[in-house]
Amino acid sequence: MKMFYRQMLAFLAVMVTLMAILSISFAHSTTNMLYRQTWGQLTTDADSLIQDSIQYDVSNSSFKGFAAQSLMSNANLLAKQHVHFAIYKPEKNKYYTSNDFSPRISKNDWKKLKAGKTIHRKIDYPAVSRKPNGDVKSKYKRNLPMTEIIRPYFSNHRLIAVVAAGTFVSTINDSKRQMMINLMWATALAVICALFLGYLLSRQLTGRLHKMQKAARNIARGNYDVHVETKTNDEIDDLGRDFNQMADSLKASEEEIRKQEERRERFMADAAHEMRTPLTTINGILEGLAYDAIPEEDKAHSIKLMQDDTARLIRLVNNTLDSEKIRTNQITLNRKEFDATAELKNLVEQLQQKADKKDDQLQVDSPQMVVVYADYDRFVQVMFNIITNAIQFTEHGLITVSASRLAHGAEFKVADTGIGMNKDQLHQIWDRFYKADRSRMNTQYGESGIGLSIVRQLVKLHGGKIDVASRPGKGSTFTLFFPDRDYAPKGNVDSDDHQTNQ
Repeated sequence: MKMFYRQMLAFLAVMVTLMAILSISFAHSTTNMLYRQTWGQLTTDADSLIQDSIQYDVSNSSFKGFAAQSLMSNANLLAKQHVHFAIYKPEKNKYYTSNDFSPRISKNDWKKLKAGKTIHRKIDYPAVSRKPNGDVKSKYKRNLPMTEIIRPYFSNHRLIAVVAAGTFVSTINDSKRQMMINLMWATALAVICALFLGYLLSRQLTGRLHKMQKAARNIARGNYDVHVETKTNDEIDDLGRDFNQMADSLKASEEEIRKQEERRERFMADAAHEMRTPLTTINGILEGLAYDAIPEEDKAHSIKLMQDDTARLIRLVNNTLDSEKIRTNQITLNRKEFDATAELKNLVEQLQQKADKKDDQLQVDSPQMVVVYADYDRFVQVMFNIITNAIQFTEHGLITVSASRLAHGAEFKVADTGIGMNKDQLHQIWDRFYKADRSRMNTQYGESGIGLSIVRQLVKLHGGKIDVASRPGKGSTFTLFFPDRDYAPKGNVDSDDHQTNQ
């Protein structure tokens, strides 16, 4: 069943249940109210009857009796109102009765009456049937329910009479029936109004859900630019806002996937190109050596070329493997404390030849010893990539590698005076396969677009930070921080070797 009809049924069920409860409560309270009103009216009639008919001895103000003419007049008047009464003497015998109205008064009732209590009750009594002219036709034809009051009257603290006044319950039921008919009409009107309001509310609710359903179908087709309108703060609009956030996230993810795919394709093309060149060189030299086509004096140089190209292939393969291991969380760090200054000097010495080819100056600005807590091989890999990156994008400039101790770790900076980067390049420099300046790609150093991505992820695995500041034409500065043992994450296995390497 569709939600719209469920909503309508829900409104109808709630309204019918509510009206049923109200009707039962109303019928019960109305019946009690009618009986109380009837008893109150019968009490008033009894009081009027006694006041109009009672006779006193003027000489001593004592009760003398009742006036028969007055009783008959009141009896006829009350009979027209379907009220019957009977008067009893204190001796429990009947003094006067209207239409043979004879209520039963038990001994227990007489005790209550003598104590001054008025009795209210419903009971079946023989009904009185009349001829069209008003004369009594027959007595005790059938029993009809009646309600009555039995009330005592005193004079000078002495019981002088007991009056029983009653009327048929049918009179009460007629009033009750009319009230229930009015209630049924009101219930029908309330149900119609509830259905109308339920229809409007259900249409509004399902309309908003239909809009969200339409937007979901658009997203399923790949259109992530759709948004549902949110005007209020109810649960559906909360769902709509979450839906819009999901659409934005999917759009951003799709854009990121597209960029990653483009970079991956470029990387594959670059990797194929980088592999093809050294492999072609190696193959050509091997053929020359095989056919003894290379002069003896050039063999050493040819072997050196093969060694360099082999190293390039190894770097490319290692970078690719490292990137995948980090992405799949397969890297385990073997951290320990060692002297970073000595390792930085070794790196600068190793890369000096590459810097000389670009006419760059490499220098280390560091205290005699700076202790760092890191995985030795990964630290060397990170700093090697950063310094190599600086050499690649700097010509005829200065590259400064500095190290210092901070409160909770060691900080390293690699500053160059190269081409620098703009804001867009800075924003994307850590992405896999991204190259800030493809026109300056230098295959001599195996630049593949994943080196800086690996650097950032390795630093994060150490619990450290890496930032870069750059301006186009002014150079770039990479800042790295490695936390000490007490502040480093505990997720990876650390070495028990805590000695400091000199």
